[in-house]
Amino acid sequence: MAVGLFSILFLFLVSLGSNATPFFGASYTLIATTALLADGFSVGNFVLIVFVTAAGASLGKLVLYAGGKSFRGRLAQNKTVLVLGRMLERKTGLAVVFATALIPGLPLDDYLYVGAGASSSRLTGMFIVTFAAKVLKSFLEIGIEYAGLGRLYTATGLTGLSRLETSILLSVVFLILGVAFYKVDLEKVISRLRSLRKTK
Repeated sequence: MAVGLFSILFLFLVSLGSNATPFFGASYTLIATTALLADGFSVGNFVLIVFVTAAGASLGKLVLYAGGKSFRGRLAQNKTVLVLGRMLERKTGLAVVFATALIPGLPLDDYLYVGAGASSSRLTGMFIVTFAAKVLKSFLEIGIEYAGLGRLYTATGLTGLSRLETSILLSVVFLILGVAFYKVDLEKVISRLRSLRKTK
């Protein structure tokens, strides 16, 4: 059975919303896996869901970029934003974007996109790399989850919390970490790490 139009639209909006919300911890791939189980697995359904969730997740990052740009006046002189801006200008910057967009569970790419918007970094390359990473992420995560990795956990998870409660808790934690991240003087941290390496 083919995935319905309503399911496709729903998965797109969930992927978009979870990635457009700064430092959100909910897993859109888990919801996509549930939809795939309900509609029945086929190669066509799997590929369609992978690309729909990847498109939603990637477009969600544009919202974060626009948000960082709108707060440019407040964030432009932030030391962390300045460091991120310089990092994204380097050749290795896109590799960092790819890696952070691929890592499951941690919204590290949120930090990059907010910082990139505030520093007016080039968006085209970042978006293309992010989309490629999200396609791979959806392919791997949905595939693994569908194969039954989730069955190793109890219905309420290892923490005793439901999936919804865990998502809310993670959202709060990552929001606090996100605010703290931009409060830290990243330039000083990097210089201290370099000085420690020299003394060894």
